[in-house]
Amino acid sequence: MRRRTTGRRVAAAVALGAAAWTVGVAVLAAFDDFPRGLLFLVLGLVAAAGSWEGVLRRGWARAGALAVAAAAVLGALFLLVDYGFLRLVLLLVVGALTWHIAARLAFDTRVDLPPAPRPAHPYLFVNPRSGNGKAARSGLVEQARARGIEPLELQPGDDLGTLVRSAVAAGADALAMAGGDGSQAVVAGIAAETGLPFACIPSGTRNHFALDLGVDRDDVVGALDALVDGGARTVDLAEVNGRVFVNNVSLGVYAEAVQDPAYRGAKLRTLVATVPQVVSSGSSSPALRWRTPGGRQKSGAAVILVSNDQYRLGGAAGAGTRPALDDGLLGVTVVDPPGTTSAGPGGALPWRQFTAAEFRVDSEGPVPAGIDGEAAVLEPPVVFRSHPGALEVRIAAAHPGASPSSVEPVGALAAVRALGAVAAGRAPTGRRHRRPVVAG
Repeated sequence: MRRRTTGRRVAAAVALGAAAWTVGVAVLAAFDDFPRGLLFLVLGLVAAAGSWEGVLRRGWARAGALAVAAAAVLGALFLLVDYGFLRLVLLLVVGALTWHIAARLAFDTRVDLPPAPRPAHPYLFVNPRSGNGKAARSGLVEQARARGIEPLELQPGDDLGTLVRSAVAAGADALAMAGGDGSQAVVAGIAAETGLPFACIPSGTRNHFALDLGVDRDDVVGALDALVDGGARTVDLAEVNGRVFVNNVSLGVYAEAVQDPAYRGAKLRTLVATVPQVVSSGSSSPALRWRTPGGRQKSGAAVILVSNDQYRLGGAAGAGTRPALDDGLLGVTVVDPPGTTSAGPGGALPWRQFTAAEFRVDSEGPVPAGIDGEAAVLEPPVVFRSHPGALEVRIAAAHPGASPSSVEPVGALAAVRALGAVAAGRAPTGRRHRRPVVAG
């Protein structure tokens, strides 16, 4: 523990030095060879804006936006012909990379979870098709047996919920799932219902739930040790119209994309094709009606994302993750249609974010949804509820045990202040989690 704390303090000091270096080089690159240096920075912003507009637009508008982005990139490369200017840019890149790496090391997310007793009859359910066969490549079934864990591989046509309930009836005292987040939700829901501990084995494609739990997604086999000598923490679950989810439910852009049969084979291409359809006024999807925390009735949204605890949309290492899974609240993110604005950080933005214990969406017809990445159609009203502290999770002792964003502050100035505190030895080392509730 002392070695880890010292390493974090050193990393924080390096990150602060790299930040000062990067700012200095950026100013020098922008104004030393004025106006070329400043023009280089402007061209970078134009390229980023053109790429984003290429996602939102259709037809000739998309082609034009991408052409502008490509021209900006070519112009920036042309500016790099001069060796002296290229050297400044390389120094800037080195400083930025050093800042990023050192800051991630300083904001160490490893926590010491309370040890949990080893279960006598743990069961592991394996989806061999998830993650393009990741479970088979890692020898997960054999490794589970070696640890005294009973593995059950899903066969085509099997109903996962039925298999899990049969295992509980046969005496299972701990449940684990190796598969995608949709499968994780099924097993986690039954574990919460029956009061059994649960372990998330990251053998899916993206493993978002594992990431936010603090499971090392690159250590599939090591995750099994959660049921051998792991630690315990209690996390929330959420439901939509009675169906449990562990990550989020999307209504709108992503929801319509997952309905497309082409989505599984070409996710990004399908999403790019779907965004303009949903944000345009000609979308055939039924209008979604919902209320703000202040009780104001709203109608229409390009995207409504309801999550099991709130996602962080800003920050470096933790962007797109949830700082906590035990706040006992739903996270609601609404992206408004074009032409409307919401109050967001820094001023008017086309999105809003808030939390609620319960959230309701009404519609005149069935609502396409993406539930933990799986296509579904929900009958209105679509009602979301949080179930605080519903699930006891086991995490392997060698894994972090916390989300990447659990200790990282939001914003550059907040990060600098936090790094200063870490370097001075005044910062806490990670978020404390609620201890699991032991049923009597």
